[in-house]
Amino acid sequence: MKVLFVTPEAVPFMKSGGLGDVAGALPLALRKKLVGVRVVMPLYQEIKQELKDKLTFLQEIWVPLAWRSQYCGIYEAKMGGITYYLLDNKYYFGRKGIYGHFDDAERFAFFSKASLEILQYLDFEPDVIHCNDWQTALIPMYLNYFYRQAGGCYENLRVVLTIHNIQYQGIFPRDVTEYVLGISKEEFDNGYIEFDGCVNFLKTGILASDWITTVSPSYAQEIQYEFYGHGLHGILRDQQAKLSGIINGIDTNLYNPETDPALFQNYSAEDRTGKAVNKANLQTLLNLPENPHVPVIAMVTRLVDHKGLDLIATVLPEILNEDIQLVILGTGDWKYEEMVRRAKQNYPSKVSANITFNSDLAQKIYGGADMFLMPSKSEPCGLSQMIAMRYGTIPIVRETGGLKDTVQPYISWEGSGCGFTFQNYNAWDMLYVIRQAIETYHQNEQWQQLTDNAMKEDFSWDVPAREYLSLYRKLANKR
Repeated sequence: MKVLFVTPEAVPFMKSGGLGDVAGALPLALRKKLVGVRVVMPLYQEIKQELKDKLTFLQEIWVPLAWRSQYCGIYEAKMGGITYYLLDNKYYFGRKGIYGHFDDAERFAFFSKASLEILQYLDFEPDVIHCNDWQTALIPMYLNYFYRQAGGCYENLRVVLTIHNIQYQGIFPRDVTEYVLGISKEEFDNGYIEFDGCVNFLKTGILASDWITTVSPSYAQEIQYEFYGHGLHGILRDQQAKLSGIINGIDTNLYNPETDPALFQNYSAEDRTGKAVNKANLQTLLNLPENPHVPVIAMVTRLVDHKGLDLIATVLPEILNEDIQLVILGTGDWKYEEMVRRAKQNYPSKVSANITFNSDLAQKIYGGADMFLMPSKSEPCGLSQMIAMRYGTIPIVRETGGLKDTVQPYISWEGSGCGFTFQNYNAWDMLYVIRQAIETYHQNEQWQQLTDNAMKEDFSWDVPAREYLSLYRKLANKR
């Protein structure tokens, strides 16, 4: 089995969000299962020079794109057993930032076309191309339109498209159809790439790919409904026979309380004495009273509606009337930043407001907090709840997307479950389960059982890699 993993970003080269982590970790996990996997991404200007120094120039090619013929330099790097191909074009990628440029349609149309074009020049013939998000969603269309009939390495090639967040779709004016994409106006008119009068890259990929995955099973179901689908729910419902969800993993070496250098003291699931040390030191660091009997509820998040901050705003006085300490780390909308600052002023012994991004502090919070609050409106997968459980910090989440799939509600009389959940997007439902968590915290035996359950959960990339490998084999057997 050979897989070409095409992504607009990947650790260690370039990252703007969760996709970069996935593109860095999943190929490594697949490689451990003896999958021949190689990664393709753009050679961005802002990639660190020490990483650029590890690149080897292979050759230059010219990529046809509508009326253009654009230079593409193919560079190779080998790291951790994975071969990376970085595609160079200074006109498209020799600038600051990954996304948000005026010509993103052309930039990523070029990248998609180039990712197919280079197959003629590599010593690697994939069975499957694994595309990621709208930036690579034109690949299955280009394959069907311009390459499949050429035979050779293209004839039996299958395409998987993963939607990491359906909110971002690559929507552009209809003028780009012929001038940028090199696709006839007739194809726009027949609805293959058109959506709501515009060109929609993600819709095109959904229709043209052999299989679609999302980053959790629940999210795969949710995006078929209007509330979550951002306009594409009907398309996805029509294509549901080739749609599935595979939950992301986390880097269990990076997020490991036994070795994490950011912690005040390391600990394990078998010996959690260091957890109390981390809590005490976190309270001291954040100028909160050091008290082992008061539960610390933490949020490491963007301070926006989407992450449930409107629910927090509705019942914040009621939350702070409980005997708890609230630790918040993150930035976002001004109104929520101000809400957190005012809460700190009004409750200095209960609230720690950290309006910043600080990865070292985030790790200390995972290690020192008792509970982790994620009341998201939607969450395709979510990593924070899995990281929290890895550190024995109990999640309180709304049942949506990956939160629903990874956090099983605690049932005291069975001793099962690993967190607290609520279903409706309702502030009072959230407050109810927060109070339930606080009550359980003071039942020492139950809390120890709950923490045991959480730390024993397996969120490594091993399980997702097995599921992806099964999917690749299923598609390859369609030959």
